[in-house]
Amino acid sequence: MTDSDPTLLDAAHAALSADPGNDALRLRFYERLADGEMFLLLEREAAGEVLEPRIFPLESGPVVLVFDREDRLAAFSAGGAPYAALPGRVIAGFLKGQGIGLGVNLGVAPSEILLPAEAMDWLAGALDGGPEEAVARPEEFLRPEAPGALVAALDAKFARAGGLAAAALLAGVRWQDGRQGHLLAFLDARPGAEAALARAAREALVFSGVETGHLDVIFLATGDAALAPLVRVALRFDLPAPEQPKAATAPLAPGRDPAMPPKLRW
Repeated sequence: MTDSDPTLLDAAHAALSADPGNDALRLRFYERLADGEMFLLLEREAAGEVLEPRIFPLESGPVVLVFDREDRLAAFSAGGAPYAALPGRVIAGFLKGQGIGLGVNLGVAPSEILLPAEAMDWLAGALDGGPEEAVARPEEFLRPEAPGALVAALDAKFARAGGLAAAALLAGVRWQDGRQGHLLAFLDARPGAEAALARAAREALVFSGVETGHLDVIFLATGDAALAPLVRVALRFDLPAPEQPKAATAPLAPGRDPAMPPKLRW
């Protein structure tokens, strides 16, 4: 195994290995895998936007290999090898329904693990879908009583959402139709970021392990009438400031531009 500083995936894997029956730790590992940048081993250099993953025909079924550090991929391949850097969620989506598993950091890190095709189908399914739009009017905002696992999951998600909004406010809510639950209000969301923020909230709920949870999401701007009573009772999450863009020195490699996902050739 290579000597390197532990990664977030290493830490999540170590926690799960110490308590393999813990569903919350299992979900946290899958969340780290989905959110992280993974280096996918390719059969050959990318041809334009078409990627051809290298498939290993193991006895348990075919797998493709990913590594959460470029140097780990280099250690596995004993030098240079073609690869594509992709978010784990994108790779899971590619593998859904293909009957292909995922080998993670095999032979080069303490977080090495072999995930069967069924696990990738589950992960892709957990990441699928979006919020449903609804129209309702809140009657009263309440102090939140959300499980600690959900609060921690939201905090982790928002730490990686710099620049998408100024803050998020979590509160209990009683709607005029009698429903009661929890509300997450994003403050001063960047135009066009609403879908990504709603998806992040949904995934935090899914990976928190709260089986019967429901979370309504709204978007407010500074000065909205609903903001003052909400602020008085809500738990506030301040999102990080946006990263300053770096000057582009070369075209993005296939898979690095989220607006133009690559195509795979199996």
